[in-house]
Amino acid sequence: MSSGIRRRLLARSAGVIAAVALAITATPLVGTAQADSAVSGSLSFSGETGEPISGGQSYEYTAGAVQLFDVEAGSNEQGLTVAVDATEGTLWRLLISAPEGQKLTAGTTYTGAKKWPYIQPGDPGLEFSGTDNGTEKWCNTSTSGSFTIENIAFGPYGYVSELDATFEQYCNGTALRGEVHAVMPAAPEELAIGVNLDATGTVDAQTGVITVGGDVTCNKPARFTFRASAYQIQKHATASGVNGEDAFFVDCTPGAPVPWTVSFPSNLEPDAAFKPGPAVLRARGEAPDRDYPVTQYTGDLSREITLVKS
Repeated sequence: MSSGIRRRLLARSAGVIAAVALAITATPLVGTAQADSAVSGSLSFSGETGEPISGGQSYEYTAGAVQLFDVEAGSNEQGLTVAVDATEGTLWRLLISAPEGQKLTAGTTYTGAKKWPYIQPGDPGLEFSGTDNGTEKWCNTSTSGSFTIENIAFGPYGYVSELDATFEQYCNGTALRGEVHAVMPAAPEELAIGVNLDATGTVDAQTGVITVGGDVTCNKPARFTFRASAYQIQKHATASGVNGEDAFFVDCTPGAPVPWTVSFPSNLEPDAAFKPGPAVLRARGEAPDRDYPVTQYTGDLSREITLVKS
């Protein structure tokens, strides 16, 4: 499933199950690592007679036969969300979390689980709800229950690679029981970036505008945000400038260095213009990882360069 389709599905479902969105506020997925539809998996659940979400019926969904089967966790590995969008108007969400300050751990059964707004910091969190053929299905009273993490495997920043869990939720004295199994695609590699500053720049002898540059490298597509500055110690003054109030962007694709250039005058010391000769180029940049809630930084870069007439 493409990321564009996935975003549209999530946006559609988010408006339908506002009650579930409130539950996320109580057990936030800190810095969620974005995933895609599961390679394989299933969600099944059934309820007792009178149970409001299942209506006393049994349901089962498998990855590949639904529009979306997704598992996302926070980078702190405390909580996760299972999202299944079966067809238009039918979707289900399972939210589970360990008590505050703890991580979801394989082989652990969490009892006394509650939903928002009844959950307290020492409680596990559990809420299962959704929409069935356009009808909202959720418990409008305090719920309690338990869940068991039979198996869970995390990748970078809370990326869930595998999940096997069972859960039991009580509403108005009736029980809903279910289980979820998922194998997600291999975790994306973390973003790695590199930056090079060219040893030579040019200067317009009439305007004093310099053009400097370098190249960037990356192991997966990324957009760099850059700031550059330069200074030149002259006999009677120091020329210095920065590339302007706004940063500039460099779109990097893996496979080969991507060149960049930027031009600016001596705007910090307007009475001293850049001239041909030695100077110092400085730059710093950053690029967010498209797959994880993290930004990679270049740090402060600096090198001596030579300005030549353009």
